[in-house]
Amino acid sequence: MLNVTITSFQYPTSNKEILSNVNFKLEQGKQLAILGESGCGKSTLLHLIFGLLNLDNGEIYYGKQQLFGPSHNLIPGHDFMKLVSQDLDLMPFTSVAENVGEHLSRIDTSEDTKKIDEVLSVVGLLPFKNRKVNTLSGGQKQRVALAKALANEPKVLLLDEPFSSIDAFLKNKLRRELYRYLQQHQITCITATHDADEALAFSDRLLVLKEGQILQIGPPENVYAAATSVYEKGFYGEVSIIPAGILAENELNLLPQELKISEEQTPLEVTVTASYFKGRSYLIVCKWNAITLFFEHSEKIQNGSQVYLSLAKAN
Repeated sequence: MLNVTITSFQYPTSNKEILSNVNFKLEQGKQLAILGESGCGKSTLLHLIFGLLNLDNGEIYYGKQQLFGPSHNLIPGHDFMKLVSQDLDLMPFTSVAENVGEHLSRIDTSEDTKKIDEVLSVVGLLPFKNRKVNTLSGGQKQRVALAKALANEPKVLLLDEPFSSIDAFLKNKLRRELYRYLQQHQITCITATHDADEALAFSDRLLVLKEGQILQIGPPENVYAAATSVYEKGFYGEVSIIPAGILAENELNLLPQELKISEEQTPLEVTVTASYFKGRSYLIVCKWNAITLFFEHSEKIQNGSQVYLSLAKAN
């Protein structure tokens, strides 16, 4: 089990606190997604866990082993752990296969080749195994870095925005294949992301981080259902802020699917300003007393149309 207790952390050259009261446990083989906006402390948290930074106010354990930063280790990092960050650690003028197998034992070359082929298949790059890395796209290089991290079968994998440069039509398949592989090999994984779809679909636990503090942590379904603030709900879609006393006693922060057209008059009479086709439905943008609101509808609505809105019933 990975046990993280961070009372506080700030960089030595700064007086600004980056992380505060960040505490969680993660069982072996489980997947944790850290969801938060840029600058909220996601990368710093991963670097602390990996041992690239010293933690003076807190403790990090893997099982009974306490993990320390660079002041305790000649080479920062931990042998059983891999970090894939935005700064890809690749050799540009060697082949994809040579990069992926860089840290393999080389005792049994046939086993090494088998492992290299296996992880390249996971990231969809087996046909490129003999290509030089400098000839690849940014997204392909990111996938090489993922394969390289998997090759040594780490017990813990830390991913910092691992799919940011990967084309959308490849991303979903890659995520499915990667997390299936992690589950099969019981590799604990922590993924820092601002992609809510990724965080909800491919994690056992979801941690929402804001300005270095935990807002929510738990099963993705529970965290999604418990979201109330504009910050939290903003990861899942456009947010409508309904003032107190209009549809409820308190102010409401609502996602588009939480509002619907009402056949009866309500205090929320809006004027439609735009309709955006989203595939299975339309995102309707409207105005109410100079406030922009959003709701979902099955059909496009003509601009200038006036409709009444009410709360949609939860499924």
